[in-house]
Parts: sequence; C-alpha cells; structure tokens
Amino acid sequence: MRTQPLILALAVVGLAGCANDPAPNEQMRLSEQALEQARAVGATDQVDTFKLAEDKLARARSNMTSQDFRDARMRAEQAELDARLAEAQVLTEKSAEQLKVVDARVKRLRKQLEVQP
Repeated sequence: MRTQPLILALAVVGLAGCANDPAPNEQMRLSEQALEQARAVGATDQVDTFKLAEDKLARARSNMTSQDFRDARMRAEQAELDARLAEAQVLTEKSAEQLKVVDARVKRLRKQLEVQP
C-alpha cells in the first residue's frame, strides 16, 4: 500500500508543473510578426482568415494580461497559423492573376505566329 502515497505525490507534482506555464513572449512575437507579414502582402480585414488571426491575437493579449499563459500560448499559436494561411491565400490569388496575364500573352503570341507565314 506504499505505492498509493507515491502515486498521489507524483500526481500533485505533475499538476503543479502544469500550473506554472511560462509567459509565451516568443510566441506572441512570432504571431505579431506573422500578422505583419500577412498585412505586407495585402491581407487586410477583408480576408476572413486575417481578421480571425487578429481576433485570436487580441484574445491572446487578454490572456497574457490575466496571466492565463496556457490559453495565451494556444491563441497566439492559432493566430500565427491563421495569419500565415491568410498570407498564403493572398499570394495564391496574386499568382493566379499573374498566371492569367501570362496565359493571355502566350495565346496572343501564338495567334500572331499562326497568321505570319
């Protein structure tokens, strides 16, 4: 029966370790940087994913203020991923537009080559 106190002591130590989450300062910095990069390529409030990232970062800041570091880290990570997704969506859209322009030029050149003997 000596194992029960040992298990109980380990459980208490384990729970105490979980309660001491460090402040996610680096993750907050990465999330803010990801939002700035997305904004720089043209993701704005009109891009739903970008707006979602901003909202999650705001909640992470609120969690930091209340010292709920576990939730702050989770929200900041989500904000970073959403910002990167918004950036990728914008870049994909811009690439598709550029592809259309190039495709139109190629068609025009082909047409010109067919006319000339």
